[in-house]
Amino acid sequence: MDFTVKPTLTGEKTVLRPFTEADAETMWEIIGDPEVVRFTFPASGDLTLDRVRSWYATRSAQPDRLDLAVTDRASGLLVGEVVLHDWEPDARACTFRTLIGPEGRGRGLGTEATRLIVGHAFERLGLHRVQLELYGDNARARRVYEKVGFTVEGVRREAAFRGGKWVDEVLMALLDREWAALTATAR
Repeated sequence: MDFTVKPTLTGEKTVLRPFTEADAETMWEIIGDPEVVRFTFPASGDLTLDRVRSWYATRSAQPDRLDLAVTDRASGLLVGEVVLHDWEPDARACTFRTLIGPEGRGRGLGTEATRLIVGHAFERLGLHRVQLELYGDNARARRVYEKVGFTVEGVRREAAFRGGKWVDEVLMALLDREWAALTATAR
């Protein structure tokens, strides 16, 4: 199994699709959003629009990861991304990350996008485990992950100094059998 097939996944509110180079400018704006910066990564001086263009232009060619654009199904607007990466073939596991820009927040788009990509990971790719990390002060993301079925496995206390204060890093994961149980009860 690998990530060479880049699917389009459609939900009621969102469409997840492969990235194109044309998505770079919108992603540049999303990446620069203060909330995205606060909860995803420290600001970096070497991140430029040209580097973002190059990054998103090559996402469909990556065999070891799956990066999909999150679009609002009603408007077609690009609102963020979902990513499966750090694939561990022997463990049938990978890491998940997402970011949703301001245009996609507060309407359930991130929750649906997370469900779609996690469902794909378990039901189509045959993964056993999907894990993620988030900052302990990111309550919105934690609520989304818990709604989808992720469970807290551990906390690295005060592991990052962000915004002038120490914050925890939280490890969460979801297993294939847990996903199967959740989706069986939803039917």
